[in-house]
Amino acid sequence: MAVFTQILAMRPDFTGADREWLHQLVTDWQVIADLSFADLLLILPMPDGRYIVADQCRPSTVMTLRSEDVVGKEVDRELDGELDAAMRATSIFRSTVMRSIGKSTVCNVYAPVRYEGKTLGLVVRETNMATRESNGRYESESINAGKQLYEMIPRGQFPYHDPVMNQRHNARVADGFIILTVDGIVRYASPNAVSCFRRLGSLTTMQGQYLSEVGTQLLHTNDTFPESLPLVLSGKAAVDSELEANRSAVSMRSLPLYDANGRTGAIVLCRDVTELRRRDVELQTKDATISEIHHRVKNNLQSISALLRLQARKTQSQEVKKELAEAQRRVQTIAMVHEGLSQTADEMVDFDKVISKLLKMSIDLATMSDQRIDIDFDGSFGLMPAQDATPLSLVLTELVTNAVEHGFEGRQQGHILIRAKRTGTHLDIAVEDDGSGIEAEEEHGMAKSSGSGLGTQIINTFVTNDFAGSVHWEPGEQGGTKVIVSINLRAAQAEQN
Repeated sequence: MAVFTQILAMRPDFTGADREWLHQLVTDWQVIADLSFADLLLILPMPDGRYIVADQCRPSTVMTLRSEDVVGKEVDRELDGELDAAMRATSIFRSTVMRSIGKSTVCNVYAPVRYEGKTLGLVVRETNMATRESNGRYESESINAGKQLYEMIPRGQFPYHDPVMNQRHNARVADGFIILTVDGIVRYASPNAVSCFRRLGSLTTMQGQYLSEVGTQLLHTNDTFPESLPLVLSGKAAVDSELEANRSAVSMRSLPLYDANGRTGAIVLCRDVTELRRRDVELQTKDATISEIHHRVKNNLQSISALLRLQARKTQSQEVKKELAEAQRRVQTIAMVHEGLSQTADEMVDFDKVISKLLKMSIDLATMSDQRIDIDFDGSFGLMPAQDATPLSLVLTELVTNAVEHGFEGRQQGHILIRAKRTGTHLDIAVEDDGSGIEAEEEHGMAKSSGSGLGTQIINTFVTNDFAGSVHWEPGEQGGTKVIVSINLRAAQAEQN
């Protein structure tokens, strides 16, 4: 649509409403091409007198006349007279000359795109005359329905002004279509449309019946149905809906037909979406199961954390107390990642949201009662799978805990800034504090060890082995310490592939 938007920009006299009307037209004109077995071109006049092809639509129900893309190309100047006449018309304009596209004989018909009393451009219907030979009932009904929709364009009746489209899997002409009279009686139903209603459990002959009655007979007393369903079955409004019966589902869309005097009937497109709905239910069940698993894992980890806390209270050794507190903090870190996973429909974690809570919790656990350490964030980590989120959260909590324990030892106030810059699967992180300086936090290019030194091992192991990255320590701009972590999110890369 970028080219289409650029071409519209070549007409500065078009208002925002004019452009929106043309956008709606090309969004919905596929149904006309499919019903008419014809290619469609949207041609706009330019201020210099040229005519440009702004968009094209190929039919999916017959072989296209134009395999090449003609959007943005200038129309042959020998057609200027015919196009000028069509622009002056207020109704359908038919060419009197047959033309050739490749080996096909083509008849051009023009529909002026009228909006708020002015003609914006032309929709050209290029009809391969071979498609008009020896047609059966299906082809005749389809062509006639497409013709009625096409003739609504000059009257400003198509595209529809207030369509209501809620279905994710909209029906197409090839899926099945039904032609209704103005009273909602089925005048014709294509074989695929009949099959859709057979799948729903309908055994009656549809032709000559009110479609609303055919649909209502499939429902039971306590069955629920969308509010839009009666409008679709009667063909009175441009809406879509879905009918479920007999463990099957059919998506439907109604397209009212109008002439100069008002509504004359409707086209109802039908699509059997039973299998699609079954897959949707399976995915929802799978998502709910995964979410529940993460929720239970989080609860189990919190139980382990509580046990570690109880054990720490019972021991008399201060060294053991400290080690158990460190273990509890790390278990809590993993638990919070699973909490974030339990609240999503997929395996992706909103890491910005998770890490904010984690690091604030880490600071609260590591600070003394008289200390106040603030933390701020700059940039975004983005979404990432749990395989990346869990080790990265452990690395960052260890770095922040190291800053609090060593950089702010003996100090009452401090500030930590986390900067994140992500480019695809590559992530650069800077953890900077205004503490005592690099000598207090860094030792031999690594985090200063305390106790067992497990925190230092966690940082180096995950960054080097899991992320194929690096950790660099340097003096901070405010006199503290700055740790630069550069990593590649391998699990995120697998998700993208």
